[in-house]
Amino acid sequence: MRNILPFLAALVIAGALSSGCASAEKKLGRGMSNMTEFARLGELRRSMEQTAFFDQPGGHYATGFIQGFTKSLARTGVGVYEVVTAPFPPYDPVFTDYLSPNPVYPDSYRPGIIDDAMFATDDNMGFSGGDIAPYIPASRFKVFDTH
Repeated sequence: MRNILPFLAALVIAGALSSGCASAEKKLGRGMSNMTEFARLGELRRSMEQTAFFDQPGGHYATGFIQGFTKSLARTGVGVYEVVTAPFPPYDPVFTDYLSPNPVYPDSYRPGIIDDAMFATDDNMGFSGGDIAPYIPASRFKVFDTH
């Protein structure tokens, strides 16, 4: 009787972890993506661009920077919250009235697949095309950019 309790506990834990985890995985992935906002600087670049185009042409650097910085702080905080609460419901995005659920980029940049050996389809040349350094702000260099 003593040996069956650890087995049943392991069986219950394995069953709980292997069934119905798709929503928790999405929440965890969304949270990890949001936590790395300051490495990506998407909100900062987008708010500076949008402020320069639509609000005021003279003070877009300062105003856009402050708006982007506060949105980056909010997105990072939401990311920490989603990572910590990933195993628990609700699994829907939170704080969507201020932030979009997915990461944002400036309208002048469209992210693509990173040029890496994992995504490379041409084994003979060693590279196949894609973003070279998308994590560096203002990096727009792509291998074999045809658009």
